[in-house]
Amino acid sequence: MKFSIFQSSRQGGRRYNQDRLAYSYSRDALLMVVADGMGGHFHGEIASQIAVQFLVENFQKQATPALKDPFRFLIDTISQAHEAIGDYVLAHGLSEHPRTTCVACVVQDDHAYWAHVGDTRLYFFHGGKLASRTRDHSLVQQLFEQGIITEDEMTTHPERNKVYSCLGGPIPPDIELSRKMQLREGDTLLLCSDGLWSPLSTDEIASILNTYPIASAVPELLDHAELRSGEDGDNLSAIGMRWGDEKLFTPRSISTATMPLDSYTVQLNTFSVERGTEGEQDVTEADIERAIAEIQAAIRKYSK
Repeated sequence: MKFSIFQSSRQGGRRYNQDRLAYSYSRDALLMVVADGMGGHFHGEIASQIAVQFLVENFQKQATPALKDPFRFLIDTISQAHEAIGDYVLAHGLSEHPRTTCVACVVQDDHAYWAHVGDTRLYFFHGGKLASRTRDHSLVQQLFEQGIITEDEMTTHPERNKVYSCLGGPIPPDIELSRKMQLREGDTLLLCSDGLWSPLSTDEIASILNTYPIASAVPELLDHAELRSGEDGDNLSAIGMRWGDEKLFTPRSISTATMPLDSYTVQLNTFSVERGTEGEQDVTEADIERAIAEIQAAIRKYSK
């Protein structure tokens, strides 16, 4: 495989960053995942952390060096991540379920396979133009499909934050799979939370991706979205991947041709909690360490 990839996450105008994202690759397969935590401080971060970390750890166990069935991997692992979050809720007697949206993509044998829950999106650009994107599991998506609102109005509608499918809630998630999509030289995949896509049109996203190499395009997208959203903007996160050599730009592609069969590379943002502001209960290092241990326990239980 040969590709260029870059990921970044920002807090935006929120007190805490509940987004989590990661990518991991073996010699013959690549996984990318973005999760947008929902719920109260701390718990939303735990839900998204469990989802992302669970997907990455299971990918590393099964991609040796390729997955037997990418779609089956996505369905099974996302379902198990949902159960692991639910187990965390039961173990701690929480009255409110921490939840997260999620989008995950596997690239293998020159094809992309993806699955999503909620309104975290994947965009697939071919020839510089949008070829496909995920369909939001949200109220405004339904209103758009019914012709009640336009696509532009989806980003400003007062009900835009209402999603009807997520991981961690009492109802099993609606996991939607893509078709098997062939990748060609120069094709680009963008996985992102709604903090990025909501302020930007598809044409704006495409224009920035077509102008810069991936390592510059992702920060540029985040800059535009953060500036437009202002002080009240949401957390915003993105992973961008361009397939093949970036021939129009300074070559920065990753080649997995020389990787050993049993090796992998991972880029995963570590679990952390922003400190409370004055008047709020502060989160101690012991709280964070305990949360990490509990996350690992939930993941181990469902990874067997």
